[in-house]
Amino acid sequence: MGERKKFISIVTACYNEEGNIAQLYLSIKDIFKNLPAYDYEHVFIDNDSKDRSRQILREIASKDQNVKVIFNTRNFGHIRSPLHAIYQAKGDAIISIVADFQDPPEMIPAFLEKWEEGNKIVIGIKKKSQEGFLMFSLRKAFYSILNKFSDIELVKNFTGFGLYDRSFIEIVKEINDPYPYFRGLIPEFGMQRFEIEYVQPKRHRGTSNQSFITLYDIAMLGFVNYSKIPLRMASFVGFSIAILSFLIALGYLIYKLLFWQEFNLGLAPLVIGLFFFSSVQLIFIGIIGEYVGSILTQIQHTKRPLVIEKERLNF
Repeated sequence: MGERKKFISIVTACYNEEGNIAQLYLSIKDIFKNLPAYDYEHVFIDNDSKDRSRQILREIASKDQNVKVIFNTRNFGHIRSPLHAIYQAKGDAIISIVADFQDPPEMIPAFLEKWEEGNKIVIGIKKKSQEGFLMFSLRKAFYSILNKFSDIELVKNFTGFGLYDRSFIEIVKEINDPYPYFRGLIPEFGMQRFEIEYVQPKRHRGTSNQSFITLYDIAMLGFVNYSKIPLRMASFVGFSIAILSFLIALGYLIYKLLFWQEFNLGLAPLVIGLFFFSSVQLIFIGIIGEYVGSILTQIQHTKRPLVIEKERLNF
């Protein structure tokens, strides 16, 4: 009997990707034709698309048993849905890749090569991006700020695109986190990893489904999971403003006593001060709310499924 081939799972989450699904499927299929040492499956999870994505996935799955499809009952978000698909994958290694070709499929052979060398995690690091300069610069600045504030050194310019050994995925399952932050989990677990730099191409077709709210959600997920600095900063700023306010009030009192007739306080300083302190309070109430919300999410989803499936194909 011949030696069992290693089994690789490609996982793709999609939402309204009718213009990209078929071409991505063919690209992955062509790549594995040139990798005869591996068997593979391509797991798509559809987050209740409103276009023709589901119809296209049905057609592909009916012709190719290597393609497995999960249809969700509704849109369960950009974190829970891909995570659920990763948990359903059966591969010795799992490669997460987006549907719009911004994760270059041609990097798969390089990921596998470095995995075979003993690296449990092989990830793609965006060296440059063909997306808008402003957006790429903002993302890069955010990663730098988060890294300075976090308790551990996070992975910069990493979107989740990479190969994960089965042993890593099993550990992620055990922690039972419904909103894991992979940029933090990878260095936190300390598994051997290899980073491959690449230039992120433009989206192949269609428009991105990632809104500002989605990007903000990912950003705050990193802060609340790996840094207590915002909470401590709230206390520090509060003490600083209290001391500054006391000194200003004392200065006004002395000045009024010395120049009782000439000095009129007026309403402008009071109004400006009121709005300033109110805005500071709202900012830090919001920060505290993010931490409280994160705790609530962990409690609520302890026994809830990540998604509710409507249908499976080829499993």
